[in-house]
Amino acid sequence: MSKPTAAPDPIKLMMNMGKVFEASQKIFIEYLVSKSRDTSYQVLDPVVVARTFQEGVARALANPQSAIEQSTKFWNDYWRLYAQSVERMWGAQPPATPVAAPAPGDKRFLDESWAQDAVFDFIKQSYLLVAQHLCESAARAEGLDEHSRKKLAFYTRQFVGAMSPANFAATNPKVLKTTLETGGENLVRGLANMLKDLRQGNGRLRTKMTDTAAFKLGENIATAPGKVVFQNELIQLVQYAPATETVYRRPLLIVPPWINKFYILDLKPQNSFIRWAVGEGHTVFVISWVNPDERLAQKGFEDYMREGPLAALDAVGKASSEESVNVIGYCIGGTLTASTLAYMAAKGDRRIASATFFTSLLDFSDVGELSVFIDEEQIGLMEAEMRAKGYFDGANMAQAFNLLRENDLIWSFYVNNYLLGRDPAAFDLLYWNSDSTRMPERMHSFYLRNMYLRNRLREPGAIKLAGVPIDLGKVGVPTYFLSTRDDHIAPWKSTYAGTKLVSGRPTFVLGGSGHIAGVINPPAANKYCYWTRDSLAATPDEWLEGATLFEGSWWPHWGRWVAAFGGKRVPARAPGAGKLPAIEDAPGHYVKERVE
Repeated sequence: MSKPTAAPDPIKLMMNMGKVFEASQKIFIEYLVSKSRDTSYQVLDPVVVARTFQEGVARALANPQSAIEQSTKFWNDYWRLYAQSVERMWGAQPPATPVAAPAPGDKRFLDESWAQDAVFDFIKQSYLLVAQHLCESAARAEGLDEHSRKKLAFYTRQFVGAMSPANFAATNPKVLKTTLETGGENLVRGLANMLKDLRQGNGRLRTKMTDTAAFKLGENIATAPGKVVFQNELIQLVQYAPATETVYRRPLLIVPPWINKFYILDLKPQNSFIRWAVGEGHTVFVISWVNPDERLAQKGFEDYMREGPLAALDAVGKASSEESVNVIGYCIGGTLTASTLAYMAAKGDRRIASATFFTSLLDFSDVGELSVFIDEEQIGLMEAEMRAKGYFDGANMAQAFNLLRENDLIWSFYVNNYLLGRDPAAFDLLYWNSDSTRMPERMHSFYLRNMYLRNRLREPGAIKLAGVPIDLGKVGVPTYFLSTRDDHIAPWKSTYAGTKLVSGRPTFVLGGSGHIAGVINPPAANKYCYWTRDSLAATPDEWLEGATLFEGSWWPHWGRWVAAFGGKRVPARAPGAGKLPAIEDAPGHYVKERVE
């Protein structure tokens, strides 16, 4: 049982409530003023959201029988909950099976009071019951096309997530206890945090996830030693210092996503993929993308190809005196890598010996919940914003990804920072997650329309880059596809479809966990698992059914695979010792440009 809370100091509590009222007024006024000036793009556009709900209600009214059945089921469950709660308040033990329980992994109701206190248990279960029925009704909405149904389900989930009793001081037992113990100081500190975040976001609430002052690139994060050996308008190329006396003859080039920054591959020494690959005897080169502003508005997808992988291949050849490389593409970097390989195949360019794709979409038939942001209307709103600014704001991109896991990446910090009045902890992964990047207008519009909206990359010749028709079927180099089972950004069954688009010898591996943790999974951590199979299958489900499960990291499996294309061992290469002199120390200055 929880310990009883000491009675608060009434004078202190009253004074702090006065401060809370004063701070609330300031926040409300500043919000109204900023809102009157803010006409920029919003990830959850009010007009789009309202129209989706209106259409859903209209369809429900057109089929009252279904609504009656759902309503009857809800009230049956509710009265069962009410009866159980009354019995508990009269001293009965909690039932073995509650009417409504949090989903596995739901951390909102971990405080013991949610289960031990009959009142808070009733509040919790009442909310979960309503949330469950609303979400089920939205997911089964009749008369809507598939895209509209997905949007309705997604917006409904956002609504019920926002209305959780855990998000309100009066119905969160942990917040109430803290308020009584501190005399309301937690709310005063929380509103000060909110006012600071509101000002930081120029009128939009940009909740801090971590202590950004706790990290400095090149000092306690992104610390793998190396040198920048090449740069142009879009990239810096980092060559990392060797950790072995000899290295594979063929260098390793990594093409990371430009939607986020490359140092997800080099957070700390113990989970740095870059350090691990260097330790395995690879001469590692990594592209560090610029964080573009309006000056690069007209850089297109083909510019990212020419000034990214193709320029990097030229530079790696000069720095290493080798004619070919092994390449890794991560997320959108993998999409670009596959496109570049098809371009090179058409040109007869054979400088890539093998290609690895980390959680990369080549077939965009099913992109998961990200699809709710992709239709003509919403892309048009994004393009209007980009025409005005010259780029897509990195904060909008970050918000879209955070909404895919709203309880973990939005509301948990709302409660911690504003209701409990705490500062967020220093966490390297969340620092990286908050380090947003912008998207040039021309490139991002092309990517959204040709990949996500029209899914043209899978169609031979449907996309031209630098005048060359792109046909993934001409990609004949050995390929390794690494996907993760819980990926909410690049669903693994969709990434599996990419293996059917390339020729050569595709190898598919499925890792445990998600888009980041499933990739950044060093062997020493001994976490998660992975599945492999000697051959592909007709469908991803058939592949998994016949796959073999292995515990731990997939990194050594990939290491053995790529070693076959590494060539003989040669003396280690020091960055800047080749034909390309060092420009500056790793990680370079492009990656240090933050969107504030």
